[in-house]
Amino acid sequence: FDWVWDDVNKSTATLLTCDNRKVNFHTEYSCGTAAIRGNKELAEGQHFWEIKMTSPVYGTDMMVGIGTSDVNLDKYRHTFCSLLGKDEDSWGLSYTGLLHHKGDKTNFSSRFGQGSIIGVHLDTWHGTLTFFKNRKCIGVAATKLQNKKFYPMVCSTAAKSSMKVIRSCTSCTSLQYLCCFRLRQLLPDYVDTLDVLPLPPGLKQVLHNKLGWVLSMNYSTSKPSSSSSSSGSDSDSSCGSDAEACQRKRCRRT
Repeated sequence: FDWVWDDVNKSTATLLTCDNRKVNFHTEYSCGTAAIRGNKELAEGQHFWEIKMTSPVYGTDMMVGIGTSDVNLDKYRHTFCSLLGKDEDSWGLSYTGLLHHKGDKTNFSSRFGQGSIIGVHLDTWHGTLTFFKNRKCIGVAATKLQNKKFYPMVCSTAAKSSMKVIRSCTSCTSLQYLCCFRLRQLLPDYVDTLDVLPLPPGLKQVLHNKLGWVLSMNYSTSKPSSSSSSSGSDSDSSCGSDAEACQRKRCRRT
């Protein structure tokens, strides 16, 4: 793991377990919003991580996103709110499917619940923030993020809720990365990239170890269904066949 949760920069209503990979919010009862950030600043390069919802997902909000060091994680400990995206220093994807930034919210995806895996790709070279749900691309949430320093963040208002980091990877923006990224876009999502490419075994192993997360991404974007606001289902709506649809879907507010 490139990073885990920070046992210093967190709300008081959080408890870390599983070698600081799992964060438990409001272990007895909830009286506000608790948040935590990763223990490593996301510097230049490509950053990808996955958060699994390991408890029932409910309440005012449970969110996954990013923020700068200026975000006060304990500011709303006595207020129920959508903390990530409440200001200009953070972006947050709510379990309701709404994307929050600068206090504004935009319909972005279908709802997610217990067992869902939310992936986040921060590309500091192109300045983009992209979300995935159950390893399918939801879309690009923000652009023009170059020359900014972020931390991965999550927050929750729900009592006895929890989330777990199941993957956190970083790589430099190299020609090797860009080639792997493009290869994944060009091949069908059901194809194992390394299996179908006629590469030497040694090179395949190197790519698997260094950039396996890039080669396993699913770039068919899933669109929010019309009934997304009425159900907490983890199911995805149908995905488009265009491999670059994910890159074209842009949030109106960046």
